[in-house]
Amino acid sequence: MATSDPLSSLEGDMLDVAPGVQVVNGDIKATDHIERLPNVANGTNGSLQNGHTNGTVKHQCDVLVVGAGFSGITAIHRFRKLGLKVKCFEAGGDFGGVWYWNRYPGARVDSEAPFYQLNIPEVYRDFIFTQRFPGHVELRRYMAHIDKVLDLRKDVTFNAQVVSATFDEAKGLWTVKTAAGHEATCKYLMLASGLLHRKYTPDLPGLDRYKGKLVHSASYPEDLDCTGKMVGLVGAGATAVQITQELGKVAKELTVFLRRPSYCLPMGQRKMTEEEQTQWKSFYPRLFSSGRDSRVGFPADPKPQGALEVSAEERNAWFENTWKRGGFHYQLSAYSDTLINKESNRVVYDFWAAKVRERLTDPKKQAIMAPKEPPYFFGTKRNPLENDYYEVLNQQNVAVVDLKASPLKSFEETGMRMEDGVLYEFEVIVLATGFDSFTGSLTTMGLTNKDGVDLKDLWKDGVHTFLGLTISGFPNMFMSYTPQAPTALSNGTTIIEAQIETIVDMVKKLEAEGIKSIEAKQDAEAGWKKALTDMANMTLLPYTSSWWDGSNIPGKKAEGMTYIGGINAYEKECRATMDGWKGFEVVAA
Repeated sequence: MATSDPLSSLEGDMLDVAPGVQVVNGDIKATDHIERLPNVANGTNGSLQNGHTNGTVKHQCDVLVVGAGFSGITAIHRFRKLGLKVKCFEAGGDFGGVWYWNRYPGARVDSEAPFYQLNIPEVYRDFIFTQRFPGHVELRRYMAHIDKVLDLRKDVTFNAQVVSATFDEAKGLWTVKTAAGHEATCKYLMLASGLLHRKYTPDLPGLDRYKGKLVHSASYPEDLDCTGKMVGLVGAGATAVQITQELGKVAKELTVFLRRPSYCLPMGQRKMTEEEQTQWKSFYPRLFSSGRDSRVGFPADPKPQGALEVSAEERNAWFENTWKRGGFHYQLSAYSDTLINKESNRVVYDFWAAKVRERLTDPKKQAIMAPKEPPYFFGTKRNPLENDYYEVLNQQNVAVVDLKASPLKSFEETGMRMEDGVLYEFEVIVLATGFDSFTGSLTTMGLTNKDGVDLKDLWKDGVHTFLGLTISGFPNMFMSYTPQAPTALSNGTTIIEAQIETIVDMVKKLEAEGIKSIEAKQDAEAGWKKALTDMANMTLLPYTSSWWDGSNIPGKKAEGMTYIGGINAYEKECRATMDGWKGFEVVAA
């Protein structure tokens, strides 16, 4: 089973970076519109009025959305279409969520176009991506386009970090407050605060003694120039991979410190033309529908046989086929038993390692980054995508340090001292040490249940949800891109739309039935958690520790937090509960 390892999950995963960045579009000073939108269907909030008190913006609305990334944007748009009055609090200065913050060198999504976008025809009709895997600048351009088309900004308050959310059971209303003094009262609270939001910095010995430039990938200054500098990078997850590819080309020397290598797959990046996208847009409805009715959000063609049920010649030919496609196809179109059979998993690893060694020819670096004996089972922690990662690692100016063989003793004024006495001196050190995954954004906003107990205390011994959408004791509160859902194994926009659209349909039904409040039952939560755990225990996933199970955070309970049955099966399970509200406690108005 997985064990806790404070530095093992250097997974960064391209989420959350750089406060204080300049906003390109519009005024980010939390201006807000207080015109009245339609009331909820049963008139519950009909007496509420918007207004200002002592200069503090106050909102009364039907739905308050927390977060204005893809989840929040989808929620605003879909709830508006129900005729509900929607407002949104966003901690950042503009739309984008992770892509507002993500500004480190090389930051880009590892979900490919056209699937990494929202299935909203009026939005995708006139937007053209320039690359198969868009970078952070292009993704912010896309967010600005969504805002313009859907006229979102009028309902969003920016620079509004939520610090308190309490429920009044008698009134059936939530009151939400921000650090800047904003306040909102709502019937439905929709949390869209993200999967990997709260950055994690390990308790590294002597870190405060270092006198050079120290940055976390989650707050990377856009004006930091590492050209010609001595740079240290702690981490080997998705973020570290992208940073390595960029800094290795410009730094005088780059030294990468890691405990475990990532099993990176070839991205297959390429330019995309306006002509090809315009032609393909006729097929977008079918493509998006196919992605939604799949396990991970991308249509794939996995083999029904086990990897050892075919000849080595046939197997290697298929491996070559999927490898050349780029993206996650080597993983998604795998043989059926790759994640349940150790021997099959090993042949998948051996093919991957051989491919890497063709490019990473330095024997010492090979032994660390693609060892003959796999350090963990293939596919049981995130497989980042790369363009020229292994070529950059192969450069003379790039060094790789195995922290298991040469542990860190302490940071010093000029760099990092190892247990063997070696001192690595740096002008800049970058920590790509990841996030408090799944729960970090939810347990740090002062969210309390109807009895006044903070969620962080309720989850201190483990996560409990029903469907990954609701939590017992939190009436009329929903969440997306969450623990105990297919989140970590999914294309972000696909699982977000599956969850948000399910939630919106739930609210529509609740309003039609005159329901005052709904919350999950505790026994339904227990059953959901057991089902997820039982599924995972049939695979090789529990053998590996990473941010997927929260074991990268000291003191956090290590547990599986992912529904592995696929988006299509998950959405069907969620929607089936609406028939008689199975697993829920409902209170009539």
